[in-house]
Amino acid sequence: MERRTIGAAALEVGAIGLGCMPMSWAYSTSEQNGEESVRTVHAALDRGMTLLDTADMYGPFTNELLIGRVLKERRHDAFVSTKCGLLVGEQHIVANGRPSYVKRACDASLRRLQTDFIDLYQLHRVDPEVPVEETWGAMSELVAAGKVRALGFCAVGARADHRKSKTPGASGIHATTIRQLERVQGVFPVSGVQAELAVWSREALESLLPWCVSHGVGFMAAMPLGNGYLSGTLTTGGGFEGDDVRARHPRFTAEMMAANQPVVAGLRRIAERHDDATPAQVALAWLLAQGRQVIPLPGTKKERLLAENGRAAELALTPADMAELGALPAARGSWE
Repeated sequence: MERRTIGAAALEVGAIGLGCMPMSWAYSTSEQNGEESVRTVHAALDRGMTLLDTADMYGPFTNELLIGRVLKERRHDAFVSTKCGLLVGEQHIVANGRPSYVKRACDASLRRLQTDFIDLYQLHRVDPEVPVEETWGAMSELVAAGKVRALGFCAVGARADHRKSKTPGASGIHATTIRQLERVQGVFPVSGVQAELAVWSREALESLLPWCVSHGVGFMAAMPLGNGYLSGTLTTGGGFEGDDVRARHPRFTAEMMAANQPVVAGLRRIAERHDDATPAQVALAWLLAQGRQVIPLPGTKKERLLAENGRAAELALTPADMAELGALPAARGSWE
């Protein structure tokens, strides 16, 4: 597979990574299968999809334990990205950016992952009670200690942060994130930024991706398949199990899933122009075409879907395809 670079640290990874969250968090518990997930991670590494994206909060903790089973055998084949900064309680998820906590969290992640170092350690969410420079400074000390190779910044919650912002005239949903990035960049170089980017959610193209390009920072595209919707395989109005996060979000009501069908229809039209292509592969190929800074992180726990996602790197979209994809409507229904 084509190789791309994670920012300031110049670390190479496969052009398409693997989002490991669905293996043990957020989606239907009844569909989780640890042995199949382990096989899927091995298959990803075999295909050159070397970036494995996880977090301590996924489970919590069980996702890192699962990835650790693979790393114990194949550490040198993998690029491990995990995150700290969010704590999962019985009813709430809260941010914790205290330096002492960050250091304890890293040590715990290393034990679960069965490794001596983390390739990319990401701040999952900024703690509003702790200056972000202090959190980032503690993370940089982990690099100096040899426990971490590079640092990343997760901006998946940018929509929610924007709505809470009291800054007058803030332009775009990523304005707060960019200000935070500028602050931490003065403490220690940012190597990667992870944020939502997909054919139906293109806000990151306005300012966040350009910031990454201008600073030589890698961009990891979260939710590149719209939490499964852009694959065209979800049944409109079919419902989700109660423990599936999509059951509680406006974008996945029967009404909004029906309203967003023109996006899937557009992906299907373009897929039909290319032999054996699928809507999911078109959506991923569109992301790869946004520049060499971009590394999509499609999440799956199934080997079959992993193989389909990996083949998207071989799909060459035409200028006409790109123009048509760029004209597709944005998603109806908010995610956060």
